Amino acid sequence: MKKIYITLLLLLIAFTESFAGQDAQAKAVLDKTAAAYKSTGGICLTFNGSQEGTLWLRGECFYLKCAGIKSWFDGKTQWSYVEKNDEVTVTNPTGEEIRSINPYSWITSYQTAFDYRYNGTRTFNGKQGHEIILTPKEKGDIQSITLGVSDNYQPLHITIRQSNGQKQVFNVTSYKTYKNVSMESFRFNPKKYPTAEVIDMR
Repeated sequence: MKKIYITLLLLLIAFTESFAGQDAQAKAVLDKTAAAYKSTGGICLTFNGSQEGTLWLRGECFYLKCAGIKSWFDGKTQWSYVEKNDEVTVTNPTGEEIRSINPYSWITSYQTAFDYRYNGTRTFNGKQGHEIILTPKEKGDIQSITLGVSDNYQPLHITIRQSNGQKQVFNVTSYKTYKNVSMESFRFNPKKYPTAEVIDMR
């Protein structure tokens, strides 16, 4: 289920406008977070907690480095490089396949999948922020998601509580915006991995 949790991290950071909602204050925070993201030409952030990694985002494109795997997606093609095996798998993912990592593919389903509420302000990693609790409308693996957003509407923290009592925690340790992230950042460069075995599944 780890891929799903990474997807949720991507989604909650970049596409919070997709939560159509019951709680006006929560919606206001989510809308402003989405607007702050849209005003950039791209973002780069790092996170730690249950998993540690780096994420670049620009529109529907992303680069993710986490748990010994690097993934690039340019809107059509996905490259997944496994460091310990020195191999990269190339695919043109179907909607179902990309759903485990591409934030755009979850927008429609998340518009109606969650209830949410504003839970006041609290401190996340030494920073004051707004806390929003999201609860799935249908029972499943996820019991709830807690999202922390700063006063300038950048993500600070995400906790995903599972129905089996376990939880995944993500702390955003840095968040940088850029006017325009190059598209080359979202494509695998074979010159940088000359010994990698390429497995083309397209």
